[in-house]
Parts: sequence; structure tokens; C-alpha cells
Amino acid sequence: MSLPPGKASELKQIIHQQLLKMDVHGRIREVLAETIREELAPEHQQLSTEDLIKALRQRGIIDDVMKELKFVSDVNEKERTSAPKPSTHFVDREPPVLKKTNIDPTRRYLYLQVLGGKAFLEHLQEPEPLPGQICSTFTLCLHFRNQRFRSKPVPCACEPDFQDGFLLEIHKDSLGDGSKMVDATTVLSICDPVHMVLIKTDTFGETTLVASYFLEWRSVLAAENGITNVAVELLGVGTESKVSVGVLNIRLEMYPQLNKTLSSEITSTQFTLERQKTAEKERLFLVYAKQWWREYLQIRPTHNTRLVKIFAQDENGVNRPVCSYVRPLRAGRLLDTPRQAARFVSVLGYERAPVIGGGGGKQEQWCTLLAFLCRNKGDCEDHANLLCSLLLGFGLEAFVCVGTKAKGVPHTWVMTCGSDGTITFWESLTGHRYIHRPINPDDPPLVEQPKPLYPYRTIGCIFNHQKFFGNCQPSDAVEVCVFDLHNESKWKPMSGEAIKSVCPPGATSSVPPFPPLCASTIDAAVASNEIEVQLRILVSEHRKDLGLSTVWDDQLSYLLSPALAAYELERTTGVSAGNEEFQDAIRRAVPDGHTFKGFPIHFVHRNARRAFATCLRSPFCEEIICCRGDQVRLAVRVRVFTYPESACAVWIMFACKYRSVL
Repeated sequence: MSLPPGKASELKQIIHQQLLKMDVHGRIREVLAETIREELAPEHQQLSTEDLIKALRQRGIIDDVMKELKFVSDVNEKERTSAPKPSTHFVDREPPVLKKTNIDPTRRYLYLQVLGGKAFLEHLQEPEPLPGQICSTFTLCLHFRNQRFRSKPVPCACEPDFQDGFLLEIHKDSLGDGSKMVDATTVLSICDPVHMVLIKTDTFGETTLVASYFLEWRSVLAAENGITNVAVELLGVGTESKVSVGVLNIRLEMYPQLNKTLSSEITSTQFTLERQKTAEKERLFLVYAKQWWREYLQIRPTHNTRLVKIFAQDENGVNRPVCSYVRPLRAGRLLDTPRQAARFVSVLGYERAPVIGGGGGKQEQWCTLLAFLCRNKGDCEDHANLLCSLLLGFGLEAFVCVGTKAKGVPHTWVMTCGSDGTITFWESLTGHRYIHRPINPDDPPLVEQPKPLYPYRTIGCIFNHQKFFGNCQPSDAVEVCVFDLHNESKWKPMSGEAIKSVCPPGATSSVPPFPPLCASTIDAAVASNEIEVQLRILVSEHRKDLGLSTVWDDQLSYLLSPALAAYELERTTGVSAGNEEFQDAIRRAVPDGHTFKGFPIHFVHRNARRAFATCLRSPFCEEIICCRGDQVRLAVRVRVFTYPESACAVWIMFACKYRSVL
């Protein structure tokens, strides 16, 4: 009997899960070791597969497995005869089947298993989720040497049931002779930690950063059998960075096993030397930064009030030089142009760092890139750092600017310097670009001055991964600022050598490496359809409450698509196209004596109910949704545009046409 490929994969998955549950692999290892001891000792003969199966059968392990496996036929006649899916757009809604990993036998790997959590006391009172019930979940994200992994979501609980394994390639980047297996000493010199980020997703799909932890994995080099178990205590983020949020049980294993393990004295000495070297570099940079700041204040006493930011706290409350938050980042084939990169950054959610209590003070928290990307939202500093890194990756001379916007609110944005001297400001939260033309305060009153269109008021400093400049012009107002960075009377530079000593690509540093961007996992067509169906239901229910019937015009809905595509194209490139065809199509679809109204709106989330509530707050949109009249026909079109990291731009357009009875 042959099974279809899908069912065969599903069957393999069920058997695989059952074997894991019963720890059959562990029992087979024990039997194998015992059989080798008993049968191979006398004459050193070869042990065949038949011998091993015979040993397993004798000990009853095969019978135990067969008893535990239950096969239930859940395919009824109705499902067999159901209509096939349309061939135009097929999406497999089954959970992805685990694929076998191709392991290169000449490379060394670290197998990291997460075997549950405990003491997540915030979820002590959390009730057991009922089957099928939507509940809050934990997801663990990992980054190690340009490799990224994500665990399966598990329900939030005091003891969350994490059961995941990740195979990390230790020398992903070439370390000399690729055909030579790295030994323990070489592995010990690889000081990249495993960055682990724990994300909580609530029942509405909102994400929260719970913890960010750097795992020192090299303790496994001194472990017997190349296996070690560690209990990792996770601390909170921001204001709670000293508070424990829970403990993860982690098992580390080397593949293939090391020929010789190192002594614990060697590993601990290596860790101590690295810490001392890093601490000394950071101490010397701090001494230099203090001296630089003293010199900066001596230029003009009012410099004390300028926003010159040399250090910033990350999510763990660690002070790091601002230059370490930026470095050239190449997006591979995920982003094609700098403007597309700006659009991608702008559709990542904006959220100020949470602060406990009132007072209106801004909690400062510059996130590491992995924490920002996994949470899919962050503050303006996170957006500006990412955009600057992407623009540097595209070969532009880009800087992060620190200053204020209206009403003195602190803000960060990005600036690029063209080879012809053109200064362009990029607003990372919106993707807008502004050309900067400085006003000359010494010009006579009759000379026409350029009117600035950007929202920025003052600028204190600019920086990237190699340079830092403090603004020492008489006024820190952006509109009169001259960006002649080679003129030290206008911009006080920091030593490039000092910055390089604490920012990659320097030697050992406490700065985490940047993770690569991941392609979107969202299917744009399916997501668009789902939101559109939900919005139709919400509109129909809303009109029913008002005593109005709802008739949908599918053709009119389809005609709205080109407008949504044109809006996104304009946001990305700044060029508007296709408006004439859209207007012509609408004119042909709306008969004489009828009126057409349309309302487009843009979101960066996929929550239909939340989007509908926002739309109703607009009087223009409410007028369309609650339209009364003769021959009222309603239309709605949703278009989801996907970007890396599962970020998306969602365009919705409501429209109606009706006979004018005036």
C-alpha cells in the first residue's frame, strides 16, 4: 500500500515524536553499549544491523514502541469527496514537517537542546490552556555566527514546556583549512556567544521582549563525553534588568565528539583573559571619552545642554558606545535598494520602551538588533540604527543623528552625505526623505532662504560604526547647520582608533555580532484574503446593527487593487504611477447619476478588528461604511506587502457607489 507524500511525511513525524517521547534513542544507545561489551569483547567481530535488532527485540524495546503507536483513521468519506483547492493559489496549511539536516562530517557542530523552563513566577497563576484555546506563548530566538533559529511557540506557564534542539555550526565562517576538523583549542578561540532572546506573544498577537541572554557555550569543551547541562537564569529587560524572570534547562553537546577534552582550568583561564582584555579596552575608551567631553565643554559652556550621546544602555541595562549599535549590514537578496530598505524599517512597529509609573519620563533602551528584529518593533533609536546599518551596507556614507524635533522631544534619524556634498535626512519611522539646504544667518534680509520641510529642530551629534562627531557650531539648530565634517571648528571628531578599539570589527569585544535578516514567512495573498474576509464580516455586522443591509460589489473591490499597489510603490520609491488607469476604470464602473467614494488607509499590523476600529474613527471612512441611499454597493480591498522579518505593510481601501437622490 503506497501513501501520498504528505501522509507519509505526517506518519514519519508521528513516529518521530513518539520515539522522542519514549526516549527510544537513549535506550538504543544503552543496548548498543551493552551488546558491544558482551559480544565484541572476545573476538572483535563486526556487529551487524540484524544483531542490534535482535538485541532490541530480546529486551522488549521494539514491542514497547509498537504498543505505544496508535494509528487513527481520521479521513472520512466527506473529506475524500470535498472540492479540490483552486489551482491558482495553493497554500499548504499543514504544519511544516521536520526536515533532515545535512551534516558535513568535516565540520564541528554544537547541539543545543532546551529541555524546559522553570520558575517563570509571573505565570504562576496561569490556568492550563484548553485544547484549541488561543493563549499567550513564549518563543525562543537564537543567533550564533550568522545562523538564526526560532523555537516552536509554547504556552506561557510557570514551567514552560520548551523541548527544542538546535544544531549550530561552529565554524560557519572559514577558519583556514576547510577540510581540517577543528580541534578543541581552535574551538576555544571562538568567542562568539549564543545570543538567546525570549519573546512573549499575547492572544492579540502583540509581542513583548521578556529576556535577552548571551550564553557562554564553551564550558562544553571541558565536559566529560562532550556533554554538559546548564541552568540558565534569565533576567528581565530595561528597568527589570536585575530581576529574574525564569530559568531554562539547556543541554550542550559537541558533534562529532572531541578527541580530547580540555581541563576546566584552561577554559576558565581563557574566559578570564578575554574578560580582562575587553574590560581594559572599555576602561581606556571611557577615559578617552571623558577627556573628549571635557574638551568639548571648554569650547562653549552651552554645549552642556546639547544632545551629545556617547554611551547608550541596551535592553540588559549595559552601557555601550553608541557606535557599536551600527555596522554595515547587507540584506542579501531580500532588499534591492536603499529606499526599499527605508520602507522596510518604517513598517517595523514603533513602540517606546515601557516605563513603570508616571512622570512622563522617557525610559532609554537601545535594543540589540536581534531583540529588535524578533520583537518586530522598537523605539526610534532602534529604527535609526537599523536603517543606518542597511544604508552603510548599500555603500552610502550614512550617520545616525541625535537631536530633537518639535517641543524639544529627543529624537534620532539618519543622514547620508552624497559625494557631491548633498545632505539627505531619512526619517526611519516613516521612510520619508528630506534634502537639507542650510539657512545662512549672515545673509541680508531680502535674500530668499530655503524653507525646511523636515520636522527636526536641533542636532547634537552624529555617528556611525567608525566615526563620531559632536556639533560645535554656534547654534545647534538643524536649519542653520553646515555638515562640513572635515572642519573641526564645526564638528569635533572622536579618534577613529579609539572607536575601533571597542567596536567591531576590532578584537574581542562585549558587543554582540549582527544577525542576518530573514525572509518573510507570510504569504501575502493568503494574508490579504483573510483580512478582507474578516473586514467584510465586521462591516456587515456593523451595518446590521444600524438597520442597514449590505450588498458587496466584487468587481468594484477588484478594481481598487491598482490604487493600493500605486500607494505602496509611491511610499517605497517616491514615484506615483498608474493613477490614470485606476481613475478610468472607476469612471467606467460607476454608472451616470451614481456617486463613488473611496477611503485608503495604511497599517503595519494584520489585526482586522483593530484596523476596523481605527477606520471607524475617521469621519470619511465611517461615511462610506454607514452609507445610506439608493442602490448602495460596498467594496473593500486589502493588499498585504511583505518585507523581511515578517514585517508587512497593509493597505485597506473601503469604497461605495450609490445613486444620488438629490
